Amino acid sequence: MSPADAGWRPTATMGALRLRATLLARVRDHFAASGALEVETPTLVRAAVTDVHLESLEVRHADGTVAGYLHTSPEYAMKRLLCAGAPDVYQVTRVFRDGERGRNHNPEFTMVEWYRLGIDHHALMRDVEVLVRAMLAGCRDVAPSQTWTYAQAFERALGVDVLQCRPGDLVAALVRHGVDVPAALGEDRDGLADLAMSIVVAPSFPADRLTFVHDFPASQAALARIRGPVASRFEAFWGGIELANGFHELGDADEQALRFQQDSALRRERGQRSHEPDGRFLAALEAGLPECSGVALGFDRVVMVAARAGRIDEVVAFTTENA
Repeated sequence: MSPADAGWRPTATMGALRLRATLLARVRDHFAASGALEVETPTLVRAAVTDVHLESLEVRHADGTVAGYLHTSPEYAMKRLLCAGAPDVYQVTRVFRDGERGRNHNPEFTMVEWYRLGIDHHALMRDVEVLVRAMLAGCRDVAPSQTWTYAQAFERALGVDVLQCRPGDLVAALVRHGVDVPAALGEDRDGLADLAMSIVVAPSFPADRLTFVHDFPASQAALARIRGPVASRFEAFWGGIELANGFHELGDADEQALRFQQDSALRRERGQRSHEPDGRFLAALEAGLPECSGVALGFDRVVMVAARAGRIDEVVAFTTENA
């Protein structure tokens, strides 16, 4: 039997695939009930992401020239629709991230992304909770959600003031919790905080409910608005699994352009490939982004929670390895 013959079967059971279909229908029911418009935007885009934490997959023509990039998120295109006058919008789409593979990661996965007009990130957190509870109904008992600021979550888990402490204090706290801190992180406060969140803070969250963490450090704002030392950004977790990442969206084109420049500089400093920012997205912001908040939800991970699956492989038909 050839390797191809041996690897033809799906990694998920038929029961898991039926569960996916049920949860997908519940997603669409949720947005239909609220009057949100389902949209589709291109998977192949002209501009790669600039975020230092993400890598876009490049697509080339037969002659070797770059055709574009598989999107890591439909965010820029969906915001362009909002700038053009669209109402609340949502999208269920496949997205791609180079180099991401693990228990909770597949380079190709399903994202549910949506934008609500006229609300902030706190109101959007409530919307996320309503949706996830609807998706998990009959699959899991969901205890009352808990909500912490980023600083509170770190204080509870590590006993440090993450917004004020020195990088060395974070290293010491991690070492006390038995974490082997890579020397390469050095004085990288955000890198150390990300390590702490993934290895100590998030795993401390209960695995029977949603935990919302908001008011991230301003240095981790991404595309969110900044209020003094913190960003209007949140993440939603089930136990240690991150399910969603949301923002009270930044609408200032000049500030967004500056952040893109800072991303490019940091990419060069780290030896990563630098990319030109998405000019069409910046032009849309110049035209005016309405007051809104937006969030991306990892659909496969919610299916994992519903199915009590230990790996993403158990809830997708085919992984990257046997696609």
